Amino acid sequence: MTDVVAAGTDRPTRVSWRGLVVQPVVILLVLVAFVVWLNTADLTPTERTTLNPADILALTGQHLYLTLASTVIVLVIGIPLGVLLTRGPFRRASGAILAVANVGQAAPAVGLVVLLAAWLGFNSWAAIVALVLYAILPVLRNTIIGIESVDQRLVEAGRGMGMSAASVLFKVELPLAVPVMLAGIRTALVLLVGSAALATFIGAGGLGLLITTGVNLFLPKVLVSGALLIALLALSIDWVGRIVETVARPKGLR
Repeated sequence: MTDVVAAGTDRPTRVSWRGLVVQPVVILLVLVAFVVWLNTADLTPTERTTLNPADILALTGQHLYLTLASTVIVLVIGIPLGVLLTRGPFRRASGAILAVANVGQAAPAVGLVVLLAAWLGFNSWAAIVALVLYAILPVLRNTIIGIESVDQRLVEAGRGMGMSAASVLFKVELPLAVPVMLAGIRTALVLLVGSAALATFIGAGGLGLLITTGVNLFLPKVLVSGALLIALLALSIDWVGRIVETVARPKGLR
């Protein structure tokens, strides 16, 4: 009987890991196909110059910098603020703060980037601030939902055992809220990768430059290449997020 139960509990984990293998394989195959096409396609001198591998790597590095810098700031602000809004008197302010965060995501992303650039200057910092405002909502909202969805009987049991409020938070509430919180972080990551393409409108670089170049110079191959690379980058980061979500999920919730 014990063996049957153990096998039953292990099966979902094995299935989830098997599913995680497919995504990187598909990404790698598409990337290899793109590299082969890039080296064999009949490109014009302008297309060949724009799709130079060295330039593509540089733009990818800029795109990753914008994404990762924005992600760090979103996590540093969103998670502590979400936790604070589930504590005592601060609960009343959660609706107003979520409404403000929702404005950042509801606003047109291009307009938000350009508006902040006019205020902060046409640089990567303005792009990062715009990306943070655009992607903080999923992290903030899922942190609040994850903590508030924890069974209050477990919280009261912890307090009844003499645990302090901080101990209950870090040993009971946050571990049980991890799956919901990670889902919000993963959503924010994908939003950031796609939205980082807009940084090119204010001179902050990134793979979006390929898209704007393709549109402005009527180069469909460059346009499609930029869109494909951004999609592959988003899928890669989503895959990393799924790995973290699977590993960090408490064992009893797998």
